[in-house]
Amino acid sequence: MPRIALGLEYDGSAFAGWQSQPHARGVQSVVEKAIALVADHPVGVVAAGRTDAGVHAAIQVVHFDSPSVRSQRSWVLGTNANLPRYVSALWAAEVPDSFHARFGAMSRSYRYFILNRQVRPALRAGNVTWIREPLDHERMHVAAQQLIGQHDFSSFRAAECQSRSAIRRLQDIQVRRQGELLCIDVTANAFLHHMVRNIAGTLIAVGRGDQPIEWVGKVLEARDRKVGGITAPPDGLYLAGIQYEGTLNLSSTAGELLGFPCPVRRDQV
Repeated sequence: MPRIALGLEYDGSAFAGWQSQPHARGVQSVVEKAIALVADHPVGVVAAGRTDAGVHAAIQVVHFDSPSVRSQRSWVLGTNANLPRYVSALWAAEVPDSFHARFGAMSRSYRYFILNRQVRPALRAGNVTWIREPLDHERMHVAAQQLIGQHDFSSFRAAECQSRSAIRRLQDIQVRRQGELLCIDVTANAFLHHMVRNIAGTLIAVGRGDQPIEWVGKVLEARDRKVGGITAPPDGLYLAGIQYEGTLNLSSTAGELLGFPCPVRRDQV
């Protein structure tokens, strides 16, 4: 049975997360329903990553199997015709049956946006996190470098995280500023529940001057969530890149987000 990969983007503020849920709307549910109408049969999709409630995706990669013969254009246009305005299919391509959107991903990249000004946002409300107090992004960047490498990230995982291991390999983290907009880019082989939001909350404490730069390393070494910073809101968080091996020529990076050039490697699946 042919396997189709589909690239998606969505505004997570309208959903209770990616995963289908019995009593709340997940992005997965509306995507499966839309594809099923094009395929003319029930469809289940597998995603590269499960985003939490309120978290957005500039690029999400899913795969599904279907015997229905459709052109790539038909998969995209037909799916979009049946999706709510908060979700959009970007591209579709037939891939080998060995391709797996989740287990084939070598790394994932997230981007966290902070609007750092005294007045709350109106146009970007729900799509950035607003911090009123001045943040020193250079201090935050220096502090963040202590997280690079393979570590036990227990201090940055949610209490309800179901992963059997807290060991993750964080490959790159950058903190930059463009005017009043501050951006945290994180790339790792995989992420724990709330890991990026907990990293952001810890770095915000450093940026405010509430904690010294060295505190981030001490939080990491403690392996105790209670010693870290707050869990930052989901509003500013985006799944921004997924890296795969191979040369299937499917775009898996988000390009620019909110005016920021994306530093994520432009690997192709």
